[in-house]
Amino acid sequence: MSEGGRDMIILNTIDLCKTYGKNENKVEALKNINLSFEKGKFTSIVGPSGSGKSTLLHTIAGLDSISSGKVIIEGTDISKLNDEEMSKFRSEKFGFIFQSFNLIPVINVYDNIILPVEIDNKKIDKKYVDKIIELLALSDKVNKFPNELSGGQQQRVAIARALANKPEIIFADEPTGNLDSKTTNEVMNLLKTCVKEFGQTLIMITHNDEIAKMADKCIEIQDGIVI
Repeated sequence: MSEGGRDMIILNTIDLCKTYGKNENKVEALKNINLSFEKGKFTSIVGPSGSGKSTLLHTIAGLDSISSGKVIIEGTDISKLNDEEMSKFRSEKFGFIFQSFNLIPVINVYDNIILPVEIDNKKIDKKYVDKIIELLALSDKVNKFPNELSGGQQQRVAIARALANKPEIIFADEPTGNLDSKTTNEVMNLLKTCVKEFGQTLIMITHNDEIAKMADKCIEIQDGIVI
């Protein structure tokens, strides 16, 4: 998307630093990270284990505090929000997809999908939810329980749940890590279709080079620095 010929930036970081421990135990996980993420685009974050990519995702998503610098999302510096404000901001703006599906085993697929909307005490947009369910080929699975589904189907439910609240940004941490290559391709194509269909911004950590190449932009991190 563009405005006046410029891409719209939905999220940017300014000199973002994250440090763990003190003195001889001090670890600089992120060092002066300056990044911008475009609205409606898919950005992948890659790097070896321990590079700081998970820390980056957690700090820009407000799941972990920062040591210094700024994380600005649509004009809001989230580092200045208290816990309650951050929780509200996350629930209104973000969707999350993780490697483990984190589905609730005792409720059916449909109830798993609408759970974030109900937690927020929002009115369920049934037409929108039905469209997500159809797009993710889950129409015949809505009354099933998670243990009746394959891994790929469970991840599709997790994606539907992440989309249900109409988030502006979807954060995904190795969402295909537990899937075989065929299912990985199916899930990624569905995720890209959903992002395009609903105009959402996708920020994803991955170890998979093929997935990284699918992104509009790829960020590589090593030793807490963008390279």
